[in-house]
Amino acid sequence: RYTEFKLVTREVCKLPSFFSSALFRRIDVECYGIVTRDAFLKYWAESSMLTVDMATQVFEILKQPNRRYLTKADFKPVLEELLATHPGLEFLQGTPEFQEKYAETVIYRIFYYINRSGNGRLTLRELKRSNLIFVMQQVDEEEEINKILRYFSYEHFYVIYCKFWELDTDHDYLLDRENLIRYGNHCLTYRIVDRIFSQAPKKFSSNVEGKMSYEDFVYFILAEEDKSSEPSLEYWFKCIDLDGNGVLTSSELQYFYEEQLHRMSCMSQEPVLFEDILCQIVDMISPEREGYITLHDLKRSKLSGNIFNILFNLNKFMAFESRDPFLIHQVDLINTEWDRFAHREYVRLSMEEDSEAASNGNVESWEESLEAPF
Repeated sequence: RYTEFKLVTREVCKLPSFFSSALFRRIDVECYGIVTRDAFLKYWAESSMLTVDMATQVFEILKQPNRRYLTKADFKPVLEELLATHPGLEFLQGTPEFQEKYAETVIYRIFYYINRSGNGRLTLRELKRSNLIFVMQQVDEEEEINKILRYFSYEHFYVIYCKFWELDTDHDYLLDRENLIRYGNHCLTYRIVDRIFSQAPKKFSSNVEGKMSYEDFVYFILAEEDKSSEPSLEYWFKCIDLDGNGVLTSSELQYFYEEQLHRMSCMSQEPVLFEDILCQIVDMISPEREGYITLHDLKRSKLSGNIFNILFNLNKFMAFESRDPFLIHQVDLINTEWDRFAHREYVRLSMEEDSEAASNGNVESWEESLEAPF
């Protein structure tokens, strides 16, 4: 029976225990609710599971029989089981709507980092090149879900969802240009927001003209807050590459920097001329061809993320300008930019929630408000 099958999944198949329902359904095709020993052995042998690696096993269990790729929907059964059984997510069981949002966010994060073609079709090759199987094994062994920073951290989900909720003022789960301009205390330029809404870096999944969905926002925030990652470099490169020819020219860089210059003068900041900025960018990247910057050039340099901040994020640009030059080449080998951002924001959001609860004198007060109920 299904209730006894988890042991088979983990001890016999050596798979994460939250794959048991997906595996059970793959064998119990007639939906009898029972898997016999013979049926299990037949499936395991006919699917060549004994001779393939775990990534291939996972791929075969999750994918639809007539496909050669995984979709986001294929991951839903394992996320549902994880939410139903993982001790670190038990507190969410009374709020199914947030279980659903947590599951969605995990899947979007997986596809952001692993589905590098961005077509929503995750191949076996992409799965094998990723760390997803290893992370899933960690999730299965670790009771504290927030210790698993990749993909599954509840705290990371909380930060993403709260950021979206703050911008989505009418709570229709869609953002327009004016909503996104408010992100990060108006840190982004109108020109870069226009490029995002032109769907240059990623086609929106919302199917609503001029509106970004929650999925689109997850991709945006991951790209914005960790510009050192390859998916982020690809995202912003497409934004800056106005003619889509695969190279960034000084005129394209200048187009985005002009708005930064204007903002600096409005704030009575001493402007940094574009000529000086261009020299700085070339020094940081050392492009292979003079006068052109390619995506390959950006991926070779550890400082590439700073270029995008210079071009369209005023807050991060000012922080970069006033940095300690001795610290710039130091790399945090444990945590990514995203991990550091998510930790800071989670602490801030938790403190705000605690102070609100104290001032209201009633921790249940969110039920009567429009605040995201966590």
